[in-house]
Amino acid sequence: MQILTPHVYWAQRHGEIYLRVELSDAKNLDIRLQENNTLQFRAQGHGAKGDNEYKFNLEFLEPVRPEIEHKSTQRQVDIKIKKQEERWWDRLTLQEKKPLFLAPDFDRWLDESDAEMELQAKEEEKISKISVESRVRKDPYLGLKKGYLFMYNLVQFLGFSWIFVNMTVRLFILGQDSFYDTFHTTADMMYFCQMMAVLEVINPLLGLVKTGFFPAMIQVTGRNVILFVIFGSLEEMQNKPVVFFVFYLWSTIEIFRYPFYMLACIGTDWKLLTWLRYSLWIPLYPLGVVAEAVAVIQSLPIFDETRLFSLPLPAVLGHSLSFSYTLQLYLVIMFLGLFINFRHLYKQRRRRYRSRKRKVH
Repeated sequence: MQILTPHVYWAQRHGEIYLRVELSDAKNLDIRLQENNTLQFRAQGHGAKGDNEYKFNLEFLEPVRPEIEHKSTQRQVDIKIKKQEERWWDRLTLQEKKPLFLAPDFDRWLDESDAEMELQAKEEEKISKISVESRVRKDPYLGLKKGYLFMYNLVQFLGFSWIFVNMTVRLFILGQDSFYDTFHTTADMMYFCQMMAVLEVINPLLGLVKTGFFPAMIQVTGRNVILFVIFGSLEEMQNKPVVFFVFYLWSTIEIFRYPFYMLACIGTDWKLLTWLRYSLWIPLYPLGVVAEAVAVIQSLPIFDETRLFSLPLPAVLGHSLSFSYTLQLYLVIMFLGLFINFRHLYKQRRRRYRSRKRKVH
């Protein structure tokens, strides 16, 4: 075999030298640093002159560390050498005239200013990471908080999933007949889920979540008025089809919202689930409010007739003030709340996808 010299490409950073030797299927690699600060390379492989033994020597401009990292692939041999002192070299070799087999590795090449910017960016990233880690470590109860939020969202997801599946199965089996007994078959679980939802108003106050207190209060209060006051207190309302539509729309929204927050507690993001969480509310939320409004309107004559929750008045003004007047005012507030929450959810969606686009770019 002839002993030949392979093509060698080099690049540098302030602390490292990178060499790329064009030698495929290299074997019997012998890479060592001699006492005179000279790198000695010898190997067998397929280079510019076919299958032969290839070797070269490089005496570096300044001292380097004796530890040499190398990796051989089917196409090349990559070598990484650390400088003894982190500084920029004017050239690679001690001799001013560049060896004929040596050329710049333009795939990795940076000039000194670019390398300094890269080094500065790495330092800033390292400092930022340390800062984030230090902030996380300051909260000794972070794991407990995440565990609580994970379990809360899991329980709510299971509860609303049970309601959704129960109603869906009954709809396929019984058809429209399932509309009339929705309350009696799912009310207990809906009571449980909506009482649990009060925690969504408390969590922002305790600083456990970043969600605003006011939008959460509007949604939880509005739903509980419908559930406990309209449906729960009036037996006449419990057999009406509107109960089915209200419960079905609520549960459809929540079976995507709660698992999204549940996975966020463990740092997991599913693209489809994220899209559903930030998009499904656009048609379903207004439909839910319309269904709630229908329920309120249907309950008005019942409250007038039964005088339930009526406010007693002096004899001069009459016997009592019907609760239906309060509900008529509540209808106006309901659509105002729809506007506030719709704007809040729209801002959340825009912020989410705007930030994701920035990360892509």
